[in-house]
Amino acid sequence: MLNPADPPQDPDSRATSYTTLAAGPDFRHELEVKRSRFITVLRRAGTEDEARDLVAGLRREFHDARHHCSAFVIGPDRNVQRSSDDGEPAGTAGIPMLEALLKRETGPGVTDLSDVSAVVVRYFGGVLLGAGGLVRAYSESVSTSLDLAPLVRRRRRRVCSTAVPHAAAGRLENDLRAAGMVMADTTYQDRHTVLRVAVPDDADAIAAASDRILQLTAGSARLTPDGTEWVDEPLG
Repeated sequence: MLNPADPPQDPDSRATSYTTLAAGPDFRHELEVKRSRFITVLRRAGTEDEARDLVAGLRREFHDARHHCSAFVIGPDRNVQRSSDDGEPAGTAGIPMLEALLKRETGPGVTDLSDVSAVVVRYFGGVLLGAGGLVRAYSESVSTSLDLAPLVRRRRRRVCSTAVPHAAAGRLENDLRAAGMVMADTTYQDRHTVLRVAVPDDADAIAAASDRILQLTAGSARLTPDGTEWVDEPLG
């Protein structure tokens, strides 16, 4: 489905798909290591401001915690990558968290997770973990959270529209779904209903979708390509 809440992405991106968190509330998971609490919060973030807002909000919520370490990766091409150790020994928190995001496999040999901000809030439990222990704890905190968090595939689609009589709209929409097309949205106007479908952003796919519309409507409806949009689809 389309997620209009997300900001528009770079239309010149080389990527045609990537994996991200499903739209919805922040995802939280807690891990305890030698009495230290590691509270991980994941947020879907399409801009640096959204990613940094998560850090700021958790500093207020967990104001008594010793560390609020963070990492985020943004953009279809993952060209924005940031991390912070927030007082932990250099390289023991932010970078392991960022690597957990970047190296996350979302399919066989596929590492394309993006638009994700991760913050790990640590309450010190009185036992020193050492550099190696910290690296493992922060990396595991993010990796385990990603194991449990809902993910979706985000694809760049060409959105096309067709106008049909109101009486025929419901049946045509069902036929399009049965044919495997992704519906973007449906708009009811005074004289007709406008159905919008999202197809792969290439000429062959658009031509095939146009032919399919002609077949299903006995030539009475035609498909008009509009702009490109990023569409959430089930992972796998």
